[in-house]
Parts: sequence; C-alpha cells; structure tokens
Amino acid sequence: MSIESDLLADLAGLQNDPLKFVLWAFPWQEPGTELEFEDGPELWQRALLARVRDGLAVRWAIQEAIASGHVIGKSACVSWLILWAISTMEDARGVVTANTETQLKTKTWAELGKWHRLFIAKSFFDLTATALISRDPAHERTWRIDMIPWSERNTEAFAGLHNRGRRVIAVFDEGSAIPDTIYEVTEGAMTDSETQLLWFVFGNPTRNTGRFKELFPGGSFAHRWNSYQVDSRSVRFSDKKKIAQWIEDYGEDSDFIRVRVLGVFPRAGTVQFIPSDLVEQAASRDVEIYLHDPLVLGVDVARFGDDDSVLYPRKGRDGRSLGYLRLRPTNNRQPWLMILAGRIAELVKEWGVDMVFVDAGGIGAGLVDRLIQLNVPCIGIEFGQKADRRLPEKDEQAKYANKRAEIWGWMKEWLKDGAIPSDPHIKAQLVGPEYGFNARDEIQLEKKEDMRKRGLASPDIPDALALTFAYPVMPRLRPGLPGVHSTPAVLHEYNPFALEAL
Repeated sequence: MSIESDLLADLAGLQNDPLKFVLWAFPWQEPGTELEFEDGPELWQRALLARVRDGLAVRWAIQEAIASGHVIGKSACVSWLILWAISTMEDARGVVTANTETQLKTKTWAELGKWHRLFIAKSFFDLTATALISRDPAHERTWRIDMIPWSERNTEAFAGLHNRGRRVIAVFDEGSAIPDTIYEVTEGAMTDSETQLLWFVFGNPTRNTGRFKELFPGGSFAHRWNSYQVDSRSVRFSDKKKIAQWIEDYGEDSDFIRVRVLGVFPRAGTVQFIPSDLVEQAASRDVEIYLHDPLVLGVDVARFGDDDSVLYPRKGRDGRSLGYLRLRPTNNRQPWLMILAGRIAELVKEWGVDMVFVDAGGIGAGLVDRLIQLNVPCIGIEFGQKADRRLPEKDEQAKYANKRAEIWGWMKEWLKDGAIPSDPHIKAQLVGPEYGFNARDEIQLEKKEDMRKRGLASPDIPDALALTFAYPVMPRLRPGLPGVHSTPAVLHEYNPFALEAL
C-alpha cells in the first residue's frame, strides 16, 4: 500500500474519534517542529473531544457550547475540530463564522492555517482565504468547509447546510456576539435525517442575554446542548501572574474576572449598542462627499490618566478622509487647556470647520470658554444633559435617557450610510459600550467607568465622532472655501457694486 492509501485508511478509522485524531494528526513532541515541547491537548480540550467521541457512539447530533476566559487554546481546538470533521468523512460540508470578519480572518482562520500546515494529511486539502476544500476536482464543490462572515441581512449562507447522509459541521467563534437570527437559521438548516450534525459554539461570556447565554444551565436551550465553562487558570500556558494582578485590581467576583478569567457570565443586564457588522460595513464603505455638507468637529476632552483628548472631523457621510487626532493631556490643567484650544483653533482655520461641539463636562467647560474667546464657532455639550433630538422612526420616537445616549443613537443611524477608517481602535470602541433601560424605559448607554471594569478601553474616539451629531449645522453657503462663517450673514456699509467681488 502507498503512503497515501495508508493515510486514507487511518483517517477512515478516526471518523468517530476526534481525540484520537488530534493525537495522531500532528507532530506532538517531535524534535525540530513547532510542537517539540507540546505533548497534546489541554485537559478541557481532551474533555471536549472525548465528549464528542462518546456522543457519536449513541447519536448523530452533537451540540457543544464552550464559555471561557481568555487564552485557553480555543482557536486551536476549533482548528482541530474543523480538520477532523472534513478529513475523516467524504463530502463533509460546513461553515465557520465569528463575531466579526476581522476576528474570523485574523484569529480563527489564521490559526487554522497553522494547524493545516502541521497536519499529516494536509496534501488532501487546500486552504484558501475563505475555504478548506478537497483537492479532488470531482469533490471540490461537495467536500468543503467555508469561512462566512455573518450578516443579519443575508442569512442564506447559513440556511444551505443540508448534506443528507453525510456530515455537516457549523462552528461559531465568539458566539456571544453573534445575533439570535443566525442561530435560528442555522438550527433550521441542520435538520437532515440520517446525517451527522455537529455544531460547536465557543466564546467569552460577555453578555448575560441572548442565544449564547441560553445554551448554558438555566437557559431555554440548555437541555439540547452540552455546555462547558473553562477557567483560564486551569490552562498550562495562561499568564498566571497577569491573572493574579487582575484579581487583585478588580476582585475575584467582579464581572471583569468572571468573563475574562472564570468563563462565567456577567451580572450586568446590558447588550451591545452598536452591532459589529454595522461597524465593519462602515469601515469598508466608500461614500461621496458633497461640497455643501458642513464640516463639523467633535472634541472629547480627556481629564487625566490614560485617556486621550480626541478631535474628530466629519463632513456629511464622510468620517474617514481627515481621520482623527488623539492628544494626551499634560499634568498641569490650565496650560493643557490653552494648548488644546490653540490646536483646535488652528484646525478650524486650516480645515474650514463650520462648528465645533465640545464635551463640556468637567474641565471641558473651560475649553469651551477659551474657544469662544478665540472666536471659534463652538457649542458645549453636557453628556448628562436632557436629550432633545429624537431619532425619526417609522412607528415611534426613540427615547434616550441623556444627551450622550442620544448622540450615540444618531451616530448608530449614520453608520448605516457613513464611512469610518478601517482602524482597529475605533472599531473596538464603537462596539464596546452596552446599554440598558432606566425606570422611564429610556435607552441608557453604559458608563465609561463600567466599561473599564469589564476591561474595555474608554470609547474616546466614538464619543468625539458622536459629538458631531449634537445638533444640525447649516450647510455651507460657499462650498470649496472655509466654512459658512467666512462670509458674514450681514454686510455693514452696504455697497451693491461689491457683490460682484464676492
């Protein structure tokens, strides 16, 4: 028998044993390889692979949900399951998705590339930018696993998982942020009889609502799923010193530690305010710039510490072309405000800014006063002030608890047609804040302090962008020149012959 025939025979014998497959398929402890000092899967990985093996012995439908802290080897385990699923059954089909396209491409699929390279039977399959496919030309359409970013507007890819008489696998990475509709469509698609159905969902338990949470004990779908929660401290390669520092800083029972170390769902009853797909679409969209659109500058003022003051210009649907500026405050309050005011005044003149909206809370009020002294068109906005601009909606008016929630609501609507830089910092900060409802059933955005407790950065960049939606600004009267303020609305000592020079 040839080496190829031997490999095929071995793979066929591992069809229902993913644990034995992982131990066989990769060069564990072989000198000169990436796995020279590795002796195999972690305990939680072995337990999951063994549960799948034992489950296949009695049924053909496997549904496993894993909630975990950070750095536990989740992407490696995802890769092993994908390679086992496709290589041990002819014409196996599947899809892999994640919370964002960036996560899918740079983390999930990149890790699969590593393990495909180490795979003893890699010669049978090609790994492309979007799919793992059989090299047999007769099976390239029927024997494959595709990487598919999810979209609530386009769920067809998850509805076509039928593969009667064979194997279907679906893998959700960072499943806590994947919307319920994608779960529902996937569940409806995986209904073929006499078919091996495999569905794996992994993620940090960042939300205590939604379908991912419902897969665990106490949830509506828990009785149909095997669930497992992984503590980062139980993994050999996790940074125990860093975890100890987190516990000291936040407390072992804090939501930060629960989510990022213990793999336990948080207590806070909030959900993500801006969907990840909305941000990804705005980061990849090209928009037209209209000359009459006013140029508005939002300024989020840093107090002190690790936060930056952010200056964000927006012209109509374009929030990308001029980028944004991040400025770190000095230790002396008054000189810093003078420096910041001077820089803003320079940009207003250089860019022809029509209006500046400044976060006037705390020391921001002093900045507003200084900008007015410098004849900069400026309005101070208190994030905690009463909301006074409601979004136009079909059936009812959205209600906001304060001005900050309101301007974020306008920014969320703008993202459906606007453009932002493809910048990981602004993307992460846009999707970071969560929201809830107050006693008056008004939308209330998560506080920056609460975000820090969850280990997230302060959303200074989107706060600055959101400020540009504080109030409508008059369109430019003379497009192509500095803003509307460059031409006085009233001409003193009126001279009709001077109009030709204007």
